[in-house]
Amino acid sequence: EMMLAIETRDLVIKKMVYLFLCNYAETHPDLAQMCTNTLVKDSGNEDPMVRGLALRALCSLRLPQMIEYTSEPLRRSLQDGHAYVRKTGVMGILKMYHLNREEFDRKAFTDILYDMLRDPDSSVVSNCILVLNEIMEEEGGMALNRAVMLHLLNRIHEFSEFGILSVLDLIPRYIPANDEEGFQIMNLLDPVLRTANSSAVCATIRAFLSIAESIGKRPGDDRDPDSPTVDDLKKQVCIRIRAPLVTLMSSGSSELTYVLLKYVDQLIDLCPGIFDEEYRMFYVRFSDASHIKHSKVRLLAKLANPQTAPDIVAEMGELVADGDETMGRLAVRSMGAIALHDTGGQGCVESIARRLVEMLDLQVPHVSSEAATALA
Repeated sequence: EMMLAIETRDLVIKKMVYLFLCNYAETHPDLAQMCTNTLVKDSGNEDPMVRGLALRALCSLRLPQMIEYTSEPLRRSLQDGHAYVRKTGVMGILKMYHLNREEFDRKAFTDILYDMLRDPDSSVVSNCILVLNEIMEEEGGMALNRAVMLHLLNRIHEFSEFGILSVLDLIPRYIPANDEEGFQIMNLLDPVLRTANSSAVCATIRAFLSIAESIGKRPGDDRDPDSPTVDDLKKQVCIRIRAPLVTLMSSGSSELTYVLLKYVDQLIDLCPGIFDEEYRMFYVRFSDASHIKHSKVRLLAKLANPQTAPDIVAEMGELVADGDETMGRLAVRSMGAIALHDTGGQGCVESIARRLVEMLDLQVPHVSSEAATALA
């Protein structure tokens, strides 16, 4: 019955039959072989959707004896006039690689995939990157050079969110030849920072920092004395990404906000003082989830300087009386950390000490115990 149904012109039914064949191919290889001719014929159908679906089904049978029937339709699909067929063919190459590496090498599909990085359709290019990275995993991923890298970055605005991430993940593995090339890559990536895609923004930050590591001047380098050091470049990167990161943090879900707060925490350790001006954005909101509140209180202690410390300490003083015991403890500890590191400027330590002494008289055991620990 399924063999008869595969001849239908109804695309939905045909898709269901293909799915059935793929699921039962391993347990019923004879059935799969019987429909091979139909699948090969459909891979040359005038409808690109039928061609793509037939090719996907043919490559998904995962039977070694099917390789001889798969190779030619697969090679033909890579030159198809429709992007859907080409990107399906690219994923079919990956299935062939895992099924029969000898046939894969004989057909030189790796070289074909590198040529297809210049395909006019961005979804095809995204699939090529994914497949090449998996095929060349033992070598650390697909090979990169200046031409490939700049070609992909110049087209990054064409990619979907998934495609943008696949390109951005390549950058930390690429070492620019000189400062000029590194700055060129950064400038090409700058528009990505203005997108609403938080994953892309975080991947861009990672890319910027890796480029700074690659092109920054280190002690002992005999380069131009005016060349920026690694620390200078990282500071410039942090300034560049500060605004988009804070914007995303204040407009996302609680899960996203938590992840971005962790990013900010790492960046503060990397470049102290870089987020001090934005300290009010880290104030605890009534609507924040508990884990967000706790993360913000920990961060506020790192944002204290002579200008911001009075406001931050006053905010901490309000949080001490919070009904959440953990929040109260963290607020006291953060005040103690500001005093311990003496980042609040003149008179700040004495002000915090007075507040802690007053807390000893509160009839709140966890606050009094934390205050006593901070004073000790």
